Amino acid sequence: MDTAGLVVVGASLAGLRAVEAARLIGYTGPITLIGAEPHLPYDRPPLSKEFLDGPEEPETPYFRTEDSLRVDLGVDLRLGAPATALDPDGRTVTVARTPIRYDALVLATGAAARPLPGTAGMAGMHTLRGLDDARAIRSALVPGTRMVIVGAGFIGTEIACAARRRGVAATVVEAAPAPLLRAVGAEFGPVLGDVLRRHGVDLRCGGPVADLVGEERVRAVRLADGTELPADLVVVGLGAVPATDWLADSGLKLDDGVVCDETLSTAVDSVYAAGDVARWFNPTFGQVMRLENWTTAAEQATVAARNAVDPDGRRSCATVPYFWSDWNGDRVQFVGLPAGEETAFVRGGPDTDAFLALYRRGDRVIGALGLNQRRAVIRLRSAIGRGAGWDETVAALRD
Repeated sequence: MDTAGLVVVGASLAGLRAVEAARLIGYTGPITLIGAEPHLPYDRPPLSKEFLDGPEEPETPYFRTEDSLRVDLGVDLRLGAPATALDPDGRTVTVARTPIRYDALVLATGAAARPLPGTAGMAGMHTLRGLDDARAIRSALVPGTRMVIVGAGFIGTEIACAARRRGVAATVVEAAPAPLLRAVGAEFGPVLGDVLRRHGVDLRCGGPVADLVGEERVRAVRLADGTELPADLVVVGLGAVPATDWLADSGLKLDDGVVCDETLSTAVDSVYAAGDVARWFNPTFGQVMRLENWTTAAEQATVAARNAVDPDGRRSCATVPYFWSDWNGDRVQFVGLPAGEETAFVRGGPDTDAFLALYRRGDRVIGALGLNQRRAVIRLRSAIGRGAGWDETVAALRD
């Protein structure tokens, strides 16, 4: 039986950062990194942005070379086969029918794109989660293609903007009354919808998809009101589901992810989780949450790995969510949580090409949304983490 000290399952951002963090603090034991995809760890955010641009496919955004992983970090790299079982009693993870022993384990399996029901095997249907998905969509983005994007979250809206840059007009369909409601809240979803329309995005909200027209290949998307949108290419951006199916019999507590405490420790000894798959208690806001953003995944992975190899020195993972999106030159950023009791523009307004808005909970700032306000939003992330008060923050930022 193979033996490894620290095993990390998931070879994306969180998995790589976990490996790097363990080595950075001086861990010299064996490390095994397991990845379901055959690719080396790569950066995912560019896949819905610049990776789709231009006539030639850009370089794959790998984080490190294979030599860097195997030699510099001393990693036993196992790519191209997913983990299929976790046995906490035997302290093993099974990959390609081979049990791999661990002393400490970090789960960083991420999430899978949520499909549109009833579309399996239909040509012309795509989701975007990984490199192979991006390559398939990119190859289909040729002028004259009729494209429909289902879901006006950040993935869907970024793809729509990238498609326009490639000369493909995309129609974005959203069942909710405005885009990005879960991300930025009910007040500012319509504001961002107007920004998208100013960029020429055909955004149709409040009309859920009823059916697809076509048999072996999609020909149109039919909405609930009977409208049919001709389509050669359909990209589904309906969010993601944490990749936990393989853990069903592991003894871990699963509830919209792997449930963890504030140190990212699971209910099973020596097993931690990080990234999109982790549902943990965030001390910054005093609540349990699961986040799907680049920054949190990297921060969680660092904490989880350090705690896994040095459990006596465990520390909490307290963080402020941060995500961003690029829409043809406009930078949209959000920090904190969108569930505010009050919101206020402190710079610009809903019809301007740059604005900054705050969200209040009690007497503190709980979130901030910025359009082309890069430095201000980053500073507000730190302020929210410190528990900045509402009145003084608003007064300091007012135009």
